[in-house]
Amino acid sequence: MDERELTESAEELLGSLWTAHEEQSVPRGAGDGPEVHELAEAGLIVSSAQGAALTEAGEAEAAAIVRRERLAERLLADVLAVGDSVATEAACRFEHLLRRGIDDQICTLLGHPRVCPHGSPIPLGECCRSGAEDATRVVSPLADMAAGEKGVIAYIQSQRREHLHRLMTMGALPGAPITLRQRFPSFVFDLGNGQVAVDEDTARDIYVRLDGQTHAAAGRPHWLARRLRRSRPTRSPRGRP
Repeated sequence: MDERELTESAEELLGSLWTAHEEQSVPRGAGDGPEVHELAEAGLIVSSAQGAALTEAGEAEAAAIVRRERLAERLLADVLAVGDSVATEAACRFEHLLRRGIDDQICTLLGHPRVCPHGSPIPLGECCRSGAEDATRVVSPLADMAAGEKGVIAYIQSQRREHLHRLMTMGALPGAPITLRQRFPSFVFDLGNGQVAVDEDTARDIYVRLDGQTHAAAGRPHWLARRLRRSRPTRSPRGRP
């Protein structure tokens, strides 16, 4: 595969093909534009009369593109507290800054999130597979926090509706202050005026913006957020209209 940097339109097409495969939907027509020739020459797609299909190398590259974009959405939403509309618009442009290596560092700081703010899965990176940790992490699953650590709930990610409903009825909502009191035999944390005990699986579904990381988001906009607000991308995030 050619290591040259892809054009924005080529990345857009590559990401769209990956998302269509992910959602088991019919991809939009690839047409016969310059981005098709660019991806074919790079060995990332095979183009035919039936449309374009990802090669093995193309699947890996497309997953990396989608991964960077969805990590960018998580970073903007959870750390910089950028509003959803701005975060969605800015994620595509910000994705270009999260090149290989940097995206793994961001993922580690965010506690290896599994889904973007819209619920779409974030493809795993090498840092996720190796279980990389960073002492300066910003967002962490409750299960990885130490007793005494505190912060505010960034988001809850769970496929188990009964657990999600239970947490929500107890007040475990984004923005709620939380302090972990103990890790064994169950995870006990302060929430509102009381304490809640959950098992490890549930604790791993609760992502917390750690104390000391909320000031920039709570006050005036972070410099990066201000800069991104001035930039409006011309494309929409993969997998959403």
